[in-house]
Parts: sequence; structure tokens; C-alpha cells
Amino acid sequence: MDTFSTIVESCRRAIGSVDADDREELIRRIMDCRKVFIYGSGRSGLAGQLFAVRLVQLGLDVHFVGEMTTPIIGPDDLCILISNTGRTSSVVQTAVIARRIGSYVISVTGTDDCELCRNSDRSIVLDMSGTESIGDIAPLGTIFEDSTILFFDCIVHDIMNLSGSTEDKMRGRHAIWV
Repeated sequence: MDTFSTIVESCRRAIGSVDADDREELIRRIMDCRKVFIYGSGRSGLAGQLFAVRLVQLGLDVHFVGEMTTPIIGPDDLCILISNTGRTSSVVQTAVIARRIGSYVISVTGTDDCELCRNSDRSIVLDMSGTESIGDIAPLGTIFEDSTILFFDCIVHDIMNLSGSTEDKMRGRHAIWV
């Protein structure tokens, strides 16, 4: 199997493993909450930032945790946290704080038995089994990160359909005003 096929098939398997109820709950929570807060560290954080941009373009009040302009999270807010291992200390600590405040916490992880899942109200687990053997093709969590980005892009599509949003409407909220 070539590199492209290996990565694409691994991502397809990971995204396909997501429980439909978990996916629907994520969409419902995003659409019903006051504000959405997203956080991940490193490349997981970059995947979260990409998702945050799309949600802003959908007209939602979205913030990336750790930015200077991020307001305080509240009890009517949603906190989406991303970590492949579910052990990244800053991500786990964010879950602890958000839940203590009363926010609803959804984690996106590649590991179901982890500290992050134990500190989340709901966990979306991308099945990473079998990806250990392709580390020479997709090293250091590449499949998790790529799968997370694709999963979030599918969520954006679902929210577009449910909210009646269109690409033209989103373009009006695009950061580049041309």
C-alpha cells in the first residue's frame, strides 16, 4: 500500500469509528451553547484552531483557550478539548477547570482510557488501533491529527445543513474581506 492510501485509509477507519450518538451530541451542544471554547496543544491545537475558524465563519461565538482575547468560560458554555493520548497536562487541566466552572466538556481523543476522558462529560474517541505500525509513514500522531481535522470538517458540513448556512454566508464572515 502506498503512503497516500495508507494515510487516507487509516483516517477513514478512525473517523468511521466515532459513535453516532457522540457525533450528534457534539453538534447539538455546539448549536445550543452560548460560547464554544476549543483547546489542544501542539498539532492537536492546530486542528482545533482550524475548527474554531470554521465555527466563527458559521457565525458562532468561538474562542481558542490561551489567546489573550479569550474571555472567561461560563456554565452555559461548551469546551472542546483535543489530545491524542488524553494525557497532555494542559489539556487535562483545562477540562478540570471548565467542569469545575460548570461548562460542558467534550474531549476528542485517540485513547478511551485516559485522564482527559475521565474529566470530560463526553468523549469522542477516534480509533487509533493499528496506526502504531505505520509510524514510519505517519509519525507522531499524524493519523489522529489528520482524522480530527477531517472529522471536524464533517461536523461543519452538518452544522451548515442544520442551521441553513451556506458558503456565501460563511464567506461574509471570512477574515480576509475580499
